[in-house]
Amino acid sequence: MTVVIADEDADAIETTDGGGGLQGVPAEFRPWILKADAACKEPAMTPALLAAQLYHESGFKTSRKEATSYAGAEGPAQFMPGTWATWGRDADGNGETSPWDIGDAVMAQGRMMCSLLKQAAKSGYPGDVRALALAGYNAGWGRVEQFGGVPPESFAKGQTYHYVRNILAAMPRFEGPGLLEVSGSGTGADALRKAATRMGTPYAYGGGGPSGPSVGFCDGNNGYKNGRCAASSTVGFDCSSLMQYAYWPNTKLPRTAAAQYGATSHRPVARDQLKPGDLLFWAHGGNGFIYHVAMYAGDGNVLHAPRTGRHVELAPLSSAMPQGDYVGATRP
Repeated sequence: MTVVIADEDADAIETTDGGGGLQGVPAEFRPWILKADAACKEPAMTPALLAAQLYHESGFKTSRKEATSYAGAEGPAQFMPGTWATWGRDADGNGETSPWDIGDAVMAQGRMMCSLLKQAAKSGYPGDVRALALAGYNAGWGRVEQFGGVPPESFAKGQTYHYVRNILAAMPRFEGPGLLEVSGSGTGADALRKAATRMGTPYAYGGGGPSGPSVGFCDGNNGYKNGRCAASSTVGFDCSSLMQYAYWPNTKLPRTAAAQYGATSHRPVARDQLKPGDLLFWAHGGNGFIYHVAMYAGDGNVLHAPRTGRHVELAPLSSAMPQGDYVGATRP
């Protein structure tokens, strides 16, 4: 199955400063990706490069069932045991050096990629040094030397060739400016911070849940783009699953926008009293079936997953959805 990482016609996302040039990654990966990037002095290294590589390697999965390859590569950065012995360190200080620990894995990935980028820059081989480094990560630097660059599509059934192309193509989906700055504390502010780590994640109708994004589905009316079912091949969130993810497990919201309104409507919030984390709802004509939910992000903006073909993004409350459809806000 082909997984859509980003849509070419997605609107630009504008956020406040403080993102470190990274967006759309799970909160538990974010500090380690930024740390690994900061530890490397090679100019070609960026957080988005590491994030796109991690996404391609494992989809940010960390369980042994989901992040063990048929060849025996392990963990979110997919290290073979022999390679791990060279690059692995106890980066998170838990007393164990493990490719299954996010900190250990990402920092090892960063060290290896940094070394490969340096090697690529000195090699004189044609092409993007990032492409050369990625090829070395996937196939070994010896193969890069063998072919005098990225191995051709004829090598290994195109595995390395497409590995490089897919990761470089995915990088813009993870490029910042990044996290929305959220002040204050409490359930709502914490939920907004968590949701903000998913900015840039594609919209997938029926996709996502408490544990993160997932492939969606089409129901005859929703999830289609250009006449095809986009949701079934897109890993992402829809509007309500993003809210459910953000508040879980402290507040266990139901799955759909209508159910979330039903579960929280006894705690309404006036428009001039909105606080970060409050839920906002829309229904056609302002009454009837609730079709959309978003989260108040402060300064007159909302954070939401708007529709198929778009991404989790920040938008003005006044234009996020038709103003005449606005129902009201609640505080979970």
